[in-house]
Amino acid sequence: MKNSIIHLYLIVVTLNFSCAQQADNKAIEAKNPPFSAELFVDNLQIPWGITFLPDNSMLITEKEGKIIHFSKGEKIEISNVPEVYQRGQGGLLDIILHPNYNENGWIYFTYASPEGDEKGGNTALMRAKLKDNALTEKQLLYKASPNTTAGQHFGSRIVFDNDGFLYFSIGERGERDINPQDITKDGGKIYRLNDDGSVPQDNPFVNSAGAKTAIYSYGHRNPQGLIKHPNTGEIWDHEHGPQGGDEINIIKKGANYGWPVITYGINYSGTPITDKTAMEGMEQPIHYWVPSIAPSGMAMITSDKYKGMKGDLLVGSLKFQYLERLIMDGNKVEKREILLPEIGRVRDVKEGPDGLIYIAVEGKGIYKLNPIN
Repeated sequence: MKNSIIHLYLIVVTLNFSCAQQADNKAIEAKNPPFSAELFVDNLQIPWGITFLPDNSMLITEKEGKIIHFSKGEKIEISNVPEVYQRGQGGLLDIILHPNYNENGWIYFTYASPEGDEKGGNTALMRAKLKDNALTEKQLLYKASPNTTAGQHFGSRIVFDNDGFLYFSIGERGERDINPQDITKDGGKIYRLNDDGSVPQDNPFVNSAGAKTAIYSYGHRNPQGLIKHPNTGEIWDHEHGPQGGDEINIIKKGANYGWPVITYGINYSGTPITDKTAMEGMEQPIHYWVPSIAPSGMAMITSDKYKGMKGDLLVGSLKFQYLERLIMDGNKVEKREILLPEIGRVRDVKEGPDGLIYIAVEGKGIYKLNPIN
């Protein structure tokens, strides 16, 4: 009976395959990639997020609750970091600079915070300034509620758009049947704020009774990739599916991305979550993976440093422990390539101000990809 259900599910997926683009199941290992990998920052445990200061030094979040300033070969731990709720996937997460950092000095980061009356924690967004290797002027801009002791699906990535709005993601915290489809609840959402934490008046749900007005889109599972497309200015995310069904989405105002009503994945037990992969009023991904690669971190190459790679997406794979190249034609993935096989669990991917790609690998550190002419 179980096998029959799974077979029926796969037929449904196949019939709906035209609704979204499925990744080629067979990613091919790249031959002679135009770079070599150099371990640039060593001895890191779970480097979750990386960003670059104007002097080209680097800020690195360690999931356990540390911010590391890497400058001229030296690792300096930043003090006065807020208390972090470290459990499962929760900890200190993403970090970015304000687009006008040179003028205002603001640094933004997300983390699992225990703040609140309930036990456990939930994802929070904070901004602060850096002075004498310490965080100062800390401001808590958003704190999801309620806290829960669940250890899964905190998100979370941060990005600014061309208009100066800040977007960040929070996973559905393992409450798939409660949070992602309910705009009165946190979790399973991508949020949009002004840079000071206030809610933009044109957010889609500001006039909806009981809604979390910071919500920009909903129906997400656990987004751990969030970028601004360098050409269109669109916000793109990728998010973990269950077993199968990792997705890349273009984020639209007020849009519903379907989880768990529609999905290209199944339960970890092998049973169906739903018989639907598409439904009116719910967005389709531009791309999905079956099987899951467990994506984390994402960058679109804008520099000419790597021959033939400009305009392609790079995504880290936690599950298969490689860097994946998605060769793009507009919004369509033409081909998948495996880069750096067996390098480890790639947690973040960033293009630096020098035009080079840097990747954060758990249990190792930050690698710099040096071009080969």
